[in-house]
Amino acid sequence: MATTKMKALRLIPRVSAPGLLLGLLCAAASFTPSLIPRDHVLQGALAGVVMALGYLTGRCAELIWYAASMPVLRGTIRRAAWVVAFVAVLVLLGQALRYSALWQDDLRGRMGMDPVPGGHLMAELLIATAVFSVLFAVGAAVAFFFRLIRARLYLVMPPRRANVIGAIIVVLVLFFVTRDGLLDQTIGFLDETFEASQSLFEKAAPAPTDPRIPGSAASLVDWATMGAPGRNFVTLGPDAKAISAFTGKPALDPVRVYVGRANRDTPEERAALALDELKRLGAFDRKILVVASPTGTGWMDPGSHDPLEYMHNGDIATVAVQYSYMQSPFALVFETRTGLDQATATIATIYDYWITLPKDRRPRLYIHGLSLGAWSSMYATTLFQLVNDPIDGAFWAGPPFPSDFWNRVQRTRNPGSPWVLPKIGDGSLIRYASRTEDGSTGADWGDMRIVFLQYPSDAIVFFDPLSLWRQPIWMREPAGDGVSPYLRFMPIVTQFQLALDMAISTAAPAGYGHSYYAGDYIGPWVQVTAPEGWTPSDTERLKAHCDNGFQKGCSNGE
Repeated sequence: MATTKMKALRLIPRVSAPGLLLGLLCAAASFTPSLIPRDHVLQGALAGVVMALGYLTGRCAELIWYAASMPVLRGTIRRAAWVVAFVAVLVLLGQALRYSALWQDDLRGRMGMDPVPGGHLMAELLIATAVFSVLFAVGAAVAFFFRLIRARLYLVMPPRRANVIGAIIVVLVLFFVTRDGLLDQTIGFLDETFEASQSLFEKAAPAPTDPRIPGSAASLVDWATMGAPGRNFVTLGPDAKAISAFTGKPALDPVRVYVGRANRDTPEERAALALDELKRLGAFDRKILVVASPTGTGWMDPGSHDPLEYMHNGDIATVAVQYSYMQSPFALVFETRTGLDQATATIATIYDYWITLPKDRRPRLYIHGLSLGAWSSMYATTLFQLVNDPIDGAFWAGPPFPSDFWNRVQRTRNPGSPWVLPKIGDGSLIRYASRTEDGSTGADWGDMRIVFLQYPSDAIVFFDPLSLWRQPIWMREPAGDGVSPYLRFMPIVTQFQLALDMAISTAAPAGYGHSYYAGDYIGPWVQVTAPEGWTPSDTERLKAHCDNGFQKGCSNGE
């Protein structure tokens, strides 16, 4: 009976005091301020996960300490020390929870959201406890498996060798057991992402009959292999009738060209196809030509492109070439080179043809991109190659933090200007815009106009890899628009918080995080493209038109 009881007790894992202490500290850190509000499910799950990671770290440190035969407290002093430590940590956790409600409400108020609902703290604690318990049980099962293997090895080899070989065996078993499942899930997710863009090949709506639309019978671009993002882009924008109704003037049907990744095999072939389709549609006879890089999935934000077509009365052509089917974070990791190569091929191909045209009869040429599209098009726009015959301008929204050109520009900001909305020189070449600034401030524009649109609360723009141990520049300055003044730098914690903010940044309300809003594109586009006869009242009227029709864009193509 006693033997059975002892065996049963062995199945119950011993809780590590250092592990639990560090886990609670990590859980408290997860409630500290960040850039993006979180609901109770996300915050609770986050607290549970980081508590489990903290526990694992503390447990490993404990094992190493004992293995090294380091001194330890014993008896009453040991118990008193642990009681004091746990009381202090629990007080700290309570303060973090109270502080969490404070900064969450402050941040939500700044973003026009409702305060956190009643009972959210209790819900967060319950979810955190459940998540930690599940992860703790998984860890306990792995530890039990290790002890089982080690006990068998003790019969045939010395203890130290058995410990090392037992650990190796457990790691290998876990790798081979979980490898197929993890890889299958990852690849399955990417396959689903691929299918989300391409599953309409066979189910696609009938190709357009209008020869002016890419994908029609007269088009060089195949409708089926264009993909859903491209079909939406070329068919759902405003037509001449809608534009004329807004402007009160005769308008043209805008030219939109989109080449899907499946339309051709290589970046160069896709770029050549795009150029040929532009020629077919007379795009080089228009007043404005925009070369745009889409996001990772190939999506083109109607909130950016629709207003621009209203501004120029439809006398505009826009071209984009798809480079990936994945969501931008996955495209950034798995297909970084693909996006850069495609943007380089597209911009070079169109620019090389554009410079052969008479300067007085060719369209004004602009480069544009959002998010990953901004990064790839910035990479492909080599200003040194444009000195003799420059493009007319560029407009980049939500540039990701690794963007080399953006980083170089940021570091040339005028002394005293904020990192999140800097001033560059006299503003005649480069300006910045945000939700509260339209880029109109500066000296008279020169021959080329460049505008960056970025929100201070966008972690995709302002994530700093060195924030693991160093305070980011923007955190040393007064809080920007949509950023809570409660946000403070903490080594390691800040980087973890900003990484999570990146993952959920598109879930922020329009005008915050990485959720770029149609009304905020309008001012920068006015500055970059200088629409003829355009007035500030036209800007306000177009903003109202977009707001009344759709939340983010001026068409329902999103």
